[in-house]
Amino acid sequence: MIVIGGGINGVAIARECARGGRRTLLLEQQDFSAGTTSRSTRIIHGGLRYLEHGDIGQVRESLREREWLLRRYPHLVQHLQFVVALGEKTHRSALAVRTGLWLYRKMGHAGQGVDGNRAEQDKLERLLDAGKRFSLFSFGDAQCEFPERLVAEWLVEAIEAGAVARNHTKVLAVEIHRGRATGVRLRDQLSGKEERVPATCIINATGPWADDICQTSNIQSQNPLIGGVRGSHIVLPQFAGAPEAAVYTEAVDGRPIFVIPWNEQMLVGTTEVPNRGDPARAQPSADEIDYLLQSLLHLFPSLRVSRNDIRYAFAGIRPLPFSGNKSPSAVSRKHYLHDHTAEGAAQMISVIGGKLTTAGSLARECAAKIGVKVTPLSLAMASQDVVDPTLEHWTVEVAEAGGISADSARGILEWYGKRALAVVQGVRARAEMRTPLCPHTRHIVAEAADAFSHECAGTLADVLLRRVPVALGACWSPLCSREAAMRIGAVMRWSEERVALELEAFEKERDGFLRNASQSTLEAKA
Repeated sequence: MIVIGGGINGVAIARECARGGRRTLLLEQQDFSAGTTSRSTRIIHGGLRYLEHGDIGQVRESLREREWLLRRYPHLVQHLQFVVALGEKTHRSALAVRTGLWLYRKMGHAGQGVDGNRAEQDKLERLLDAGKRFSLFSFGDAQCEFPERLVAEWLVEAIEAGAVARNHTKVLAVEIHRGRATGVRLRDQLSGKEERVPATCIINATGPWADDICQTSNIQSQNPLIGGVRGSHIVLPQFAGAPEAAVYTEAVDGRPIFVIPWNEQMLVGTTEVPNRGDPARAQPSADEIDYLLQSLLHLFPSLRVSRNDIRYAFAGIRPLPFSGNKSPSAVSRKHYLHDHTAEGAAQMISVIGGKLTTAGSLARECAAKIGVKVTPLSLAMASQDVVDPTLEHWTVEVAEAGGISADSARGILEWYGKRALAVVQGVRARAEMRTPLCPHTRHIVAEAADAFSHECAGTLADVLLRRVPVALGACWSPLCSREAAMRIGAVMRWSEERVALELEAFEKERDGFLRNASQSTLEAKA
């Protein structure tokens, strides 16, 4: 079988099918998690907003998946306290919110240690507009700071189960013969080589590109499958007195938004704007950036921040179901599987919707639909094959194995979990492998080498933006880019020309992904 699309849903599906004994090929036109996955709000949540709309089934599914992720991947998914902050003009009643949160806690059976921390509410209250009255409510959810790392871990698990994974490989078309999908034509984006691969089953898990796959394959449906919605975010420095809790509040127009501590910075998002252009070119507009900044200042008017303080902005396309002229906020967030038999392409399924939290359940549902035996979630939860990075003895073991500092060992544990010892294997004898990727980070060159050898990284950008995503950090600068390129190039034995080309391509990709807020304003005026 062939899975097209290497975001979190596609990788999860390939992993589930390979573990179920299917010969599986996973294809991604750019790099794994380079699309919607890396442009998300980075939270693992049960969907308090879904509860507000009465979608109890989706809330229950999301909470169940959240608990599984917290147990199975504690190095990547952690509990996080959230505080709901509602102003005087909110249309949501305090009684309704309290009732909803009570039900949310009862359904989730989780959140211990983060639910109801009064100190965080007090800290937040001091930052709020003193001239207005706010109602504050606490609840527990979770965060995955780096879903790119979760995708990388699932990718390794899929390959270990027998899957073949190829990134930078574009599917030119799905081949159809006598009403059945029989294979794909593809092109290696790096070499230009084209080939045909036969298949008995094809899963189109390309998210916002789902309709493009159908169009290039002459698979015609009555309506588009996807109604893409752009979600933009801004990232700012952490401000003095900022709460450690995430804030779930209302923007200037009453829409719900998040203000979240992330990667030693503050993440504010998201917007909901219909997007009919190329998903690969999605960029936050000047209006969206202003909207998010003004919403932040509406909540915290004493903050002295302006557009110039925004470190960068980014946008991704949510692959929501096509819904005509319906408001994006009214469109269901529940995923579904579209069978193309009626359109003359039997044995092909397109995945519509999906989110970080429920990628696992979507994968099990998809695998079961095509006859793959899946592992029940109850058994998956019972697995003890996990590493808790907060336990000091793991830090000591990794540090001693690699001859590295405890700080570097802790950073590797937080991103690799049980694979941390494999990452540092052989590092003690090679000083260049123990070198930090840039002068400001605890992450080392050995992690980049592991990304090339075990996690399908093919370029410098694959490493620094997704496998070892230090380039998303607060410190990153052109100097950091040059240092990292030279240090990685030395270990990988790249020529000077290769280092220069990789560095140029990396900077171009990073600038296209993480937009300068001032640049967005200039482009809007132009």
